[in-house]
Parts: sequence; C-alpha cells; structure tokens
Amino acid sequence: MATQSKKKRKAAAKYRSQPKPSPMPWVLGGVVVLAVLVGGYFWWQSRQTAQAFERLVAAGKASLAAREITYPDAGRGHSNIGVSIVYATDPPTSGVHWPNWTEPGFYTRPEPKEKLVHALEHGNIVIYYDQPSAEALSQIRAWQRRFTGAWDGLVVVPKQGLGQTIELTAWTKLLRLETWDAALAAAFIDAYRGRGPENPVR
Repeated sequence: MATQSKKKRKAAAKYRSQPKPSPMPWVLGGVVVLAVLVGGYFWWQSRQTAQAFERLVAAGKASLAAREITYPDAGRGHSNIGVSIVYATDPPTSGVHWPNWTEPGFYTRPEPKEKLVHALEHGNIVIYYDQPSAEALSQIRAWQRRFTGAWDGLVVVPKQGLGQTIELTAWTKLLRLETWDAALAAAFIDAYRGRGPENPVR
C-alpha cells in the first residue's frame, strides 16, 4: 500500500511539474476564425448591394434616354478660385470652373457650383437633394458609400427648394426625378460615372 501511495504521489508531482499547454493558440485560432467570418459577411453584404444595383440598372436602362436631358458642352476652362460664374443651366453640367473641386462624399452643406462642375469633369456624378423621401435618402447614401473613387464617385449635396425632387448630373447630362425612381437613378449613375472628359476610367 505504501509503495502504491508513493507512486501516486510521484505521478501527481510529475503532472504538476509538467508545463501547462498555453491557451494562446486557441485564442489566436478563434480570432482568425472570427476575422474570416466578419470579412465573409461584409463581402457577402457588398455583393448583395452590387447585385441589387445591377438589377436596378437593367430595369432603368430602357427609359433613361427618354428622361435625361443633354446640354451643349460649355467648355472646360478654369477661372480664379472665388470668382462667381454664371452658368447657362441650373444645376450646371459643364463650363468654366475653379481649379479645385468637390471630393466624392455625402455633404450636409452646399458646395460652390464652380467646384461641383470640376467634379463632373472628373467623371463624378453630382446628386442634389433637399427633403427626399426616406427610401431615396437611404439608397443614395448606400450608393455614395459604394462609389467613392476620385474619378468615378458620387458627390451628394443639398440644394434648397427641391423638396422631394432629386437632381442627378454628369458632364452635360441632367436627370430630374420629381418622384424617386431608383431604377432610373441607378441607370444614370451607371451610364455616366467614371466617364468625365478629363480622365475617363470606365
């Protein structure tokens, strides 16, 4: 009995003296799995958004030509920053502009029209809003987050007096939607985004 007890004590002491396995590999493994799952979710969500946009583009293409307005190209010259320019159309779609421009983004304050015209020249779509419907605002915000490139992004700016009307502009192009039509808006964005005269990228 004494020998067995001694053996048990030795075995217990040996077990206690052995290094315990580190939990770090499990923790790191869990972090990697979580990162893969989160990344996969955002990729899937992005793909769903892209497919929904593509379906809208397909639905709106046939009607776009009948609804958009094309204006004569008023030139691409530069004036000094701060000089106010009178444009032939409201909103402007081409013409002399400042050498600086409005970057793609969602703005809550108006931007100078002279900077917005330069953004159009780059190939950005400028969208004007005032008091849009919740559906219109939600879709425009989602599209702006998706299209942020310097040469093919969306610039979304407020413009007083529109009410629920949304105005979408590209170089020499205007689409005015008094009632929100996501298919027409998507078709317009797809047709002209990234196709400005300064540096076409699509």
